[in-house]
Amino acid sequence: MIEILRVITSEQIAATAKLANEIWREHYTPIIGAEQVDYMIAKYQSPDAIRTQIDQNELVYYLLYVGRQPAGYFAIQVRSDEVFLSKLYVSKTYRKQGLAGKAIGFIKSVAADNCLRRISLTINKNNRASLAAYEKLGFKSEKAVVTDIGNGFVMDDYILALHTG
Repeated sequence: MIEILRVITSEQIAATAKLANEIWREHYTPIIGAEQVDYMIAKYQSPDAIRTQIDQNELVYYLLYVGRQPAGYFAIQVRSDEVFLSKLYVSKTYRKQGLAGKAIGFIKSVAADNCLRRISLTINKNNRASLAAYEKLGFKSEKAVVTDIGNGFVMDDYILALHTG
């Protein structure tokens, strides 16, 4: 059984950061290199960074559980015209088991509850497996963007969108 719980407690934040550390090192090191992975984990996915994002209402985080085991997480931002999917990561052990689809279904409900018909995200251009997964879920590429994230690093991404209505 897949369960989705909002991240609120320090324990949930720690579990999210632990998943981020494991998933990012395994999945992104071949794509962007260890140095950028270290930088991005520290800047965006450390316990302190996650707590700050939650406390400042920048993002709402959710943990995906399979049984009682944290298996992935996602973070969203409800904007005036769309729901922005900032993060969606699933542990290697649990990939291809429907967790991403379950998360997208949940996000579609959030969009509907807020009278929004668009979900968008950014994804690394070289993240081929995840690009294919999003396309299978109905997302379409809209444009390419390069974003300076500091320390000499950039995010070289596509913007994908799903129109829900």
